Amino acid sequence: MLARRIGMGLDIPLNRADMDAILRLRDTELKRCQLNSIMASGSKAFMAYVAEGLGDLLDWDQLMAYQRKNGSFFNSPATTAAAAIHNGYNGRALDYLDSLISKFGSSVPTVYPWNAYSWLRMVDTLENMGVSCSFSSEINHILDITYRSWLDNDEEIMLDMATCAVAFRLLRMHGYNISSDGLALFSKESSFHDSVQGYLGDTEALLELYRASQVQILEEEIILQDIGSWSAKLLKQQLCSSKKLSRSSIDTSEVEYALKFPWYATLERLEHKRNIEHFKTDHFQLLKSAYWPPRANEEILALAADGFRSSQAVYQQELQHLESWVKEVRLDELEFARVLPLQVLFSAAATMFPSELSEARLAWSKNSILTTAMDDLFDIVGSREELENLVALVDRWDAYQDVGFCSQRVEILFRAIYDTNSEFAAKAAGVQNRSIIDHVAELWIDTARGMLAEAEWRTSGQAPSSMAEYMVTAEPSFALGPIVPIPLYLVGPELPGNVARCPEYREMLRHMNICGRLLNDLWTYSKERREGTVNGVLLLADLRYGGSSSAASVEAAKRELSRAIEASRRELLRLVVREDGAVPRPCRQLFWNMCKVLHLFYLDKDGYVSPKVMMHAASAVLLQPLQVPPR
Repeated sequence: MLARRIGMGLDIPLNRADMDAILRLRDTELKRCQLNSIMASGSKAFMAYVAEGLGDLLDWDQLMAYQRKNGSFFNSPATTAAAAIHNGYNGRALDYLDSLISKFGSSVPTVYPWNAYSWLRMVDTLENMGVSCSFSSEINHILDITYRSWLDNDEEIMLDMATCAVAFRLLRMHGYNISSDGLALFSKESSFHDSVQGYLGDTEALLELYRASQVQILEEEIILQDIGSWSAKLLKQQLCSSKKLSRSSIDTSEVEYALKFPWYATLERLEHKRNIEHFKTDHFQLLKSAYWPPRANEEILALAADGFRSSQAVYQQELQHLESWVKEVRLDELEFARVLPLQVLFSAAATMFPSELSEARLAWSKNSILTTAMDDLFDIVGSREELENLVALVDRWDAYQDVGFCSQRVEILFRAIYDTNSEFAAKAAGVQNRSIIDHVAELWIDTARGMLAEAEWRTSGQAPSSMAEYMVTAEPSFALGPIVPIPLYLVGPELPGNVARCPEYREMLRHMNICGRLLNDLWTYSKERREGTVNGVLLLADLRYGGSSSAASVEAAKRELSRAIEASRRELLRLVVREDGAVPRPCRQLFWNMCKVLHLFYLDKDGYVSPKVMMHAASAVLLQPLQVPPR
């Protein structure tokens, strides 16, 4: 454009040396694109993207392939103006330019429209910083508009990799009914290499596609599977390359983190703290020119930091309460029991993070401690008489005095379970306007019976005759029943009176239990082989793959169980994010929260036996002060 202006004899407020430097830079870039006699498609796309700087050096007929429905080229006024000049004043291009002048006057933006990207990026930022609850109506408005644009196949969204990927991820996670077919344009690796983003090595676009690929809710979402495969490969290649990541502000650590921790193994409050501490208020994007987001970035950072500090103070009060409660109910007298208040509160606070959900977090945390203590009694020290006595006590519940206690440790454990959960039920009755004690007792009965059946397998040396028989016992014995469903009654929405019999509720509970049980089996089969404990990996290897003594059989069983975990995770997410349901969305979310906790705990090994990793994460959320540089 400068060269054309010079040729027209117009004055330019630049000295000759600066103009020559700009033109030399243009020529250098052009030569780089033309190193090969036949340019790659990505180079062609990039040449078209910067066409206004090439003048007569470009084949303008080829540029017409990039014209959009609104008449523009890449939504760029500059490129569109150049195309209009070099292509006989193309009518559609002129209409686009006229519309801009009517809207903006003589000073137009470098890219227009760009509303979809900026809006979606703002929604994503608010969620990543943990402050989206303060802007729920605005976010819903933006997503409603985005959904209509998605259904209309709006080019502003569908033709831009990053925008399309972010839109898909946000819409799906907010319950909008959209198909992954909208990402079909990017299903092949060649779609990246042939694009402007591919030519520039755009890490942001790759990372957003990779994140979107993980939001699978159906078995045969081949498009997402393909995108996940090639985007992960290219991100790893960029990490290994000596070239600097991206043309924008994506840090190497952000890519490494995304590849190490799948989205379904990340916990919100832990992510919020990391994002707050690494937030760049002066971040800019290089589009047609440098673009700084509005100064709202500084306000978002301040709001997020204040919110995190406030909620962390609440978590610390809850931790003190848990430590006092452990002594009050005498769990500290049970030497065999793993009593880990910090870790269990972390799993609750990192997912149910709003301060007002304190009662739900305490219910989750206390029952996590109680189920762990019960498991330790059944697995480590309990005699046959003690195990049967505890099950009988739980079975009778309010009539426990008719049973009596065979030992002090059984009495301590049962009274802690009974008194604590009776208190939860009373609080929940105030929220739900009805008694829930029958459901509470039922959850504990199912857990205790499952643990007793597992103990009988171990002592008798007998094993289930099928995986189906195994899972009937192994799912409830994993003891998520008392941990997740009871807080449902405390998070706020009123639940249907028959929620415990609702197919939707039962399916979510089942798929969460499957994920937990099988993840545990995958990581503990070696230890449980030595202990003589029935384990799903070893059982499946014996039943279907020729025997658990063969390493190949064990690996085959592990692969099958991994597929079962993936299937249950997808179905659970589908049930959680769908638009309607008998169980309110805030309550459904708790099942997904636990699923994410389990995937993080078992990412490398059993969370209870990798204390350094879990203690560091728990301390980051609950104890360590936020580290935000002074503004």
